[in-house]
Amino acid sequence: MNFNTHKEIHQQPRVWRETYDVVLSRKDEIKAFVDKYLGDGYQVVLTGAGSSAYIGDALECALEATRFRGARSIATTDILTNPRIYFNSSSKVLLISFARSGDSPESTGAVKAVESTAGSVAHIFITCNADGALAKMKGENILTILLPPETNDLSLAMTSSCTSMLLACSMVSRIGEIESDKAYIDILSDRTAAAIEKYEGALKEIAEKDFNRAVFLGSGSLKGIAEESRLKLQELSDGIIMCAFDSFMGFRHGPKAVINKNTLIVYLLSPNPDVQRYELDLIRTIRKQGRFCACVTVCHQIPADCPESELIVETNFPDAFPAVYGCVSFLFVAQLLGYYKSIALGLSPDSPSADGNISRVVEGVTLYI
Repeated sequence: MNFNTHKEIHQQPRVWRETYDVVLSRKDEIKAFVDKYLGDGYQVVLTGAGSSAYIGDALECALEATRFRGARSIATTDILTNPRIYFNSSSKVLLISFARSGDSPESTGAVKAVESTAGSVAHIFITCNADGALAKMKGENILTILLPPETNDLSLAMTSSCTSMLLACSMVSRIGEIESDKAYIDILSDRTAAAIEKYEGALKEIAEKDFNRAVFLGSGSLKGIAEESRLKLQELSDGIIMCAFDSFMGFRHGPKAVINKNTLIVYLLSPNPDVQRYELDLIRTIRKQGRFCACVTVCHQIPADCPESELIVETNFPDAFPAVYGCVSFLFVAQLLGYYKSIALGLSPDSPSADGNISRVVEGVTLYI
């Protein structure tokens, strides 16, 4: 298979290690920058558009046990239209911007909007493109973390870029522990690579089933991962597969109406047994009602009382693995489902939008700032 998308999905465990090396090599510089602004009471805000926004949505919960606890995720698209809802002259903001290309209008537009609204702003730019507009912005209040070139995906769908930017921010949030965290990155990379190899064929078979809608469910940080997963399958299928996401508990309150016999359901199980109890209850309910095409359950370890699914993907992570790193291991499932569904539909995974409805870098946005 010669598609860039396939290569970029498979290379992720390797480029995660390279991303770790990038952050480790700048440990002192990063720590000094973070210490300066967190020590002065700056509020961490995570921002981006599309997949880059969903990185922030996942991290808002995952960062709970790090120095970035209390970080808020606000999409660049929301900042641009309503910056004064979020910031005022007394705001002190450490804005962490995620951008694959750094060339979408919202990336630089949000930076300007925050700077013109908040009282004081510092920036961490996490980007994959050395030639992008964001990477070229300079200043004493700016720290740019440029990721390895291979993270700048050539395909339309963000795969390596999304997971690597998420991990880079996670590493920055734990910069004081970065050296010892190498053990976590090794486990993450090794076991995700093994899971991709083990389950790719089964995920291809699921993708080839006759479904026209899909739902991804997750709790806490995995709700943000479900959000990104939803986008991967929907954009790689050119919108032919309509996708939704929700939390397990929230899904019961009305959104569950979306399920019919043509629906694929993907459960992203929390590693936390207390949370799992609620999740497994919902899975049992849906299984009993039987209104679905197929179900996929994704977990670090298979619970003893795990309900039946057409496929159970087990990544075999140890207990108490840090959520800030572990959440990223769930994304390959939707990436491969989207990739193989794209092929099954006769599309090109690298450029699935047959009529150009969506593009790799967003175009046509006029900035009114």
